[in-house]
Parts: sequence; structure tokens; C-alpha cells
Amino acid sequence: MKVLVVGSGGREHAMVWKLAQSPRKPILYCAPGNAGIASLATCIPMKSDDVGGLKNFALQEKIDVTVVGPEAPLALGIVDEFRKARLRVFGPTRNAARLESSKIFSKEIMARAKIRTAQAQSFEKMADALAYVERQELPIVIKADGLAQGKGVIIATTRDQAKQAIVDSMEKAVFGQAGKQVLIEQFLDGEELTIMAFTDGKTVVPMPPAQDHKRVDDGDMGLNTGGMGAYCPAPSGTAEMQDQVCREVLQPMVDAMARLGSPFQGVLYAGLMVVDGTPYVLEFNARMGDPETQVVLPLLKTDFLDVIESVVEHRLDQLPIEWHRDAAICVVMASEGYPGPYQTGMPLFGLPSTAISSDSSMVFHAGTAQKGNAIVTAGGRVLGVLGRGRTLSEAQREAYRAVKTISFEGCHFRTDIAYRALKA
Repeated sequence: MKVLVVGSGGREHAMVWKLAQSPRKPILYCAPGNAGIASLATCIPMKSDDVGGLKNFALQEKIDVTVVGPEAPLALGIVDEFRKARLRVFGPTRNAARLESSKIFSKEIMARAKIRTAQAQSFEKMADALAYVERQELPIVIKADGLAQGKGVIIATTRDQAKQAIVDSMEKAVFGQAGKQVLIEQFLDGEELTIMAFTDGKTVVPMPPAQDHKRVDDGDMGLNTGGMGAYCPAPSGTAEMQDQVCREVLQPMVDAMARLGSPFQGVLYAGLMVVDGTPYVLEFNARMGDPETQVVLPLLKTDFLDVIESVVEHRLDQLPIEWHRDAAICVVMASEGYPGPYQTGMPLFGLPSTAISSDSSMVFHAGTAQKGNAIVTAGGRVLGVLGRGRTLSEAQREAYRAVKTISFEGCHFRTDIAYRALKA
């Protein structure tokens, strides 16, 4: 069986790694992949947003199923194009993926489905947005409507910060077309929680709860990033909380999209804020999170390939999905300057020589490339180092033990991943 994974980050490395463990021994391809993925799959030098090229490759190679990792190709309609060509693909259609590609659309659907979320107002004109900010309580959240690689959300603690964020987005176009419209949202103070779910458009199967660390520095300080680490399971995601989120958030959204004529198939990601025990939706994503995937997939006991096929074939209700009871922590090792400008091409030292380093640790490549005999940095987030154990503290020890063996010039990482859970 031939499987194509689309993407080049740590999330895609985790997906390929998990698929490589399938007893069905699939032949794996990844486009474009990275230096770590290359040890497990044939990397295809094709950008993940080259929808036409990817479709032609899948047809020529007779790919049995394609798994889409990042959001950009989903927003461009890769699933629609593959289905037109009668190719099986794991992921939502372009219309269904609007839950992520348009925050305004997502808010409208949440309102219809009566899903709890922060109060918000959308704006097409900058003057109206600036006037609105004058009347709101602080802090306040400014969001670019479209896809901005995880950087289009600004939590403003002063009116000047809020106004600058609006000007940057709507006038200076720092997020391109994604920021031409903005959503101004009430700030929610609580505990962040991520619950992702497999869904075939009808059945919803939640994954174990995870928590991402967005801020660049220890103690959740500094700039927002695409994610500096994650851990699973998150203690705030109790069995009762998972049931509530499935009942009040995930299933209602899947049902709402089906009623719209855009059934959601693939992975629905709910980014939540738990306020006094009540979950509110901060955002929906139309794919697996990064780095949450790196801590959730290692805990999946059921064959990942079986899960993918059951979703694509609309028979998720017939597959029992089981999880290991372990804990996992992922520490992101990033380039100097990230999430701002950074240099690439720095050689990496101390990487494990095998694709799967041990039962207790694993190194997922996020932004790497092969240069001659060396592996060098090729992105802001370079590696995701996984630690696994019976408890979070054991998983944390394993993760940082592995981190200490790896180095590259300018490397920085947080030293406190999972600190909230361990402190509690």
C-alpha cells in the first residue's frame, strides 16, 4: 500500500514515523519532507501547496491514500481536487477547512451551533476597528481573519498596543491578505487546553488532551510562536472535561458543518480556554496541531493507517481506537531569533543515528535539510525532542536528557515544558 504525507514539519515527521510502525508496512512518500523524514520515506521535492503537482504525482504513482498535514493546502482545496481525480485523501474540503482559514466564518458557525466562545466583533474597515477598541475592556485580543502561520493573534494589554496591532494588520499588511479583515475578541483568562478528534463527518473520536506552549520564553513570557513544546495528557483535560468538550464542542461543530453541506472529515482541532471549569473555544483548526501531534500520536495504540482509512471510508464508528496510558513531552529546539528573523544552514550535532532512537525518546525534525554529509537547520523550529514515560515528570526527564545531547549554533529552547501540570 502506498501512502503520501503532505508537509515538511515536525507534525509530518511524527505522522510518517507512526505510519512506518504499521504492521501493514506501507510504502511511504512525503512531499516535500525533511532530513529526518528521509530516513523513513521517499521525499518528493514538491511544495505542500503545489496542489496540481501533488495530484499528478499521486495519480502517476498510484497512491492509495494521501494524508494532508499543514493548513495551507487544505485552504487551497487539495482535498476537493484529489476527490475529483478519484484519489483517497485524509482531510477536510476547502469549505470545511474555512473553520481554520477564516476566524470570522468560524465564529459565525459557533454562534449557530451554540458553542461557547469569547465575544467578538469582525471588521473590514480600520477606522471602525480603531473606534471599537476605544470602548472595550483590556486586555483585548486582535486576530487576523485568515491564515498567518500561528502569528496572527495579538493579546493587547494597552489601547496603543491594540491600535498598533490593527494598523499593522489592516494597513501595513504584515500578515498579507490574511489580515485585511480582523476579529476583535474578548480576552479569556484560564487554562489552555487542546483536544483534537478524528471524524469522518459524522462520528467523533477525541484524542487525549494536550497543552501547547505558545510563548517563546520560560514562564509563558515573550512573543507568540507556532509552539515551543507540548505535553500529553494535560491534567485539566479530565475524563469529564473530555466528555463535555465532545458533547458541547466537537460533535455540535461536526453536525453543524454537515447541515451546511460541507461535512468535516479528518482531524478537528479545538483550541480551548477552560475558565472556572467551563471550556470556551479560542479557535478551531482543520488539521492536527504542531507540536501537539508529536505528543499525541506516540500514545496511539491502534494502527494509525487503520484510523486514516476508517475516516476516509466513513466507517469510524466501526473501529475501536485505543491509547497507551503513558505521558509524552515534546521540547522544541529553535533557531536563534525565532519567532523573528533567523539564520539557517547551521550544522546539527548529536542527532541519533537511527530513525527511532529509543522507547523513551525520539527526535522529530521540523526545519532541517541535508547538505552533503551534514544535516543543517532550515527553519525557525528545528527539532521537536520527545520524551515518554509512565508519568509527566518521567517524560520530562527523558525529553531534556535527549535535548542535552543535541546542539547547533544559536539553539534555544524552553526549559519548563509541562511546568503548569507538574506545579499543580
